[in-house]
Amino acid sequence: MRDLARPPALYAGFGCRRGCPVETLAVLLRQTLTSHALPLSALKAIASIEPKAREPGLLALAERLGLPFICFDSSHLATFEPLLSQRSTIAYAQTGCWGVAESAALALAGRSGTEPRLRVPRQGLRGATLALAIGG
Repeated sequence: MRDLARPPALYAGFGCRRGCPVETLAVLLRQTLTSHALPLSALKAIASIEPKAREPGLLALAERLGLPFICFDSSHLATFEPLLSQRSTIAYAQTGCWGVAESAALALAGRSGTEPRLRVPRQGLRGATLALAIGG
């Protein structure tokens, strides 16, 4: 039985335009957590797609939060398409997966060994997207 006093582990998936500032990413994360009454302390890691592995804003956010930043290739992210809340033809044309933020969050949550599911579907702010997933 899960401890009801402790929120489930959260995994954040991000998509963003090249050069997206860390402040935009941080504000998007803070607003999303606040609007869904989720604690930052439940966040265990952040993820994105492989081409974002050296994205300065994402690297800075992970460092600021003291969390791992994990990137997945598009073929792995594409396997999560049935679990997405929406599908973007633009994302697919650019990356080969139907939604970077949701797919990355689900891929990260899936590493916990349980069935991942979206906790918060894709949210957006000034060229950045974020989704939160949980395992189990």
